[in-house]
Amino acid sequence: MEQSTEQTTEILLCLSPVEVANLKEGINFFRNKSTGKDYILYKSKSRLRACKNVCKHQGGLFIKDIEDLAGRSVRCTKHNWKLDVSTMKYINPPESFCQDELVVEMDENNGLLLLELNPPNPWDSEPRSPEELDFGEVQITYLTHACMDLKLGDKRMVFDPWLIGPAFARGWWLLHEPPSDWLERLCQADLIYISHLHSDHLSYPTLKKLAGRRPDIPIYVGNTERPVFWNLNQSGVQLTNINVVPFGIWQQVDKNLRFMILMDGVHPEMDTCIIVEYKGHKILNTVDCTRPNGGRLPTKVALMMSDFAGGASGFPMTFSGGKFTEEWKAQFIKTERKKLLNYKAQLVKNLQPRIYCPFAGYFVESHPSDKYIKETNTKNDPKELNNLIKKNSDVITWTPRPGATLDLGRMLKDPTDSKGIIEPPEGTKIYKDSWDFEPYLEILNAAVGDEIFLHSSWIKEYFTWAGFKDYNLVVRMIETDEDFNPFPGGYDYLVDFLDLSFPKERPQREHPYEEIRTRVDVIRHVVKNGLLWDELYIGFQTRLQRDPDIYHHLFWNHFQIKLPLTPPNWRSFLTCCEQNGPGISQECKTT
Repeated sequence: MEQSTEQTTEILLCLSPVEVANLKEGINFFRNKSTGKDYILYKSKSRLRACKNVCKHQGGLFIKDIEDLAGRSVRCTKHNWKLDVSTMKYINPPESFCQDELVVEMDENNGLLLLELNPPNPWDSEPRSPEELDFGEVQITYLTHACMDLKLGDKRMVFDPWLIGPAFARGWWLLHEPPSDWLERLCQADLIYISHLHSDHLSYPTLKKLAGRRPDIPIYVGNTERPVFWNLNQSGVQLTNINVVPFGIWQQVDKNLRFMILMDGVHPEMDTCIIVEYKGHKILNTVDCTRPNGGRLPTKVALMMSDFAGGASGFPMTFSGGKFTEEWKAQFIKTERKKLLNYKAQLVKNLQPRIYCPFAGYFVESHPSDKYIKETNTKNDPKELNNLIKKNSDVITWTPRPGATLDLGRMLKDPTDSKGIIEPPEGTKIYKDSWDFEPYLEILNAAVGDEIFLHSSWIKEYFTWAGFKDYNLVVRMIETDEDFNPFPGGYDYLVDFLDLSFPKERPQREHPYEEIRTRVDVIRHVVKNGLLWDELYIGFQTRLQRDPDIYHHLFWNHFQIKLPLTPPNWRSFLTCCEQNGPGISQECKTT
């Protein structure tokens, strides 16, 4: 029977009239002693505001921000994110997120209630009791990185196939050697789930191979603000059966199999995760979500998968100047990786899956020019995470190798069954020791000599198309060679985003400043095709300095997520340049 989706009210905290009378102006911290949950209540002359004491980033606890003399902000103990409780907006990163507010109600005795309006967990809609699984009925085979091949009765489902080529321009390469039959496995799938648009999950080189054999294969993605396949037409990949589905709604595949896509609480515009259910047994794959489904997830699932490794950012390895010494970077990376391990271990402890699998972190910066990144961008070891989990729970952990298969029916019945996990045959190549760089570098290099870049007015054309302005930031962009030295004949220019001008010198007014050095082949490929700047930043293709040392969330978020969905009209631009002749091309208007 279908359960009601009517919203319900939950009382999270009750304050007595005496406690209400003793509320101080500004920030008040409370704990519900019976549940152990923490809350923040902000009192001003005009109103009361309240929220859970949980940071939206990775669930950290807020404490008083001693740097805030006005007494309106709190600081997260995990990553120093700051929340202005008077507005419920995060102030670090600036203009980033809003905190979910609780309802504050006074009772008839002048006591106070904190209420949360809760829709029921969507996966509880039409609940199904788990049925016994035959041996071999549900099998999960690891291919590489975030790619899993699931046999679910007589259906096959594949997650996030990245099996050839690089990700993030040329910065990431596969650590593991995929099974030799990976393409056959993809072609045999009944459906493919792609979690988000990052190229280690949405791999156009992989999909091009697949589309050559099965262009009509059903592919499912969530209905994110930034469409997963926004760049499909430009990619040249001929896929004809892409299905965009709403969040939190069961998608029925057959009488035994259904799945549900959920959004990320921190990056709802792009990240998703998935619950797959077969005969009542749930498989939860949180992929790269920072706070999947806002932290509300099903407990005691049969199998849970999540990322674990870290290292998927240009920060801090690509930064220099100020505090960014090699010693500071090394200590920061060590601390962040430890935080991530503890967070994942706590998440697993809270959710209590029967089996946990760390995946989606098996990449390497293998190109010779990225040797420095490879040596400094250390990542978590799955064995270390598994040991943490085993200390605090009875959860079984599985660190897969390419071609390894887990038989869910066997493992649920007897975790000690020697046939529960079948390892790849002895002598199977596990790690890649060579990568075919040239075909992919040739694509990037082709952009360097493109006719667009013969006209300096491409700079105005591109940034006008990008549409970011009215923000007090000046950026210096420098095209470089492999070693981040100025590229001979390359462009070196300033962009003032306050009025979207391109001055010869930095303006006299007070302004924050960033210098971004980027390898010429990558930046021109990105500009030519209107691609997101994650190709530059996550791909380690930049070197950055900033003064002062402030993260400009609005700027980076725009170029990483919010660029226009249609690429720049370079054909019209070149026509305009030809009509106006040399030296007048800067007058061309953006189409």
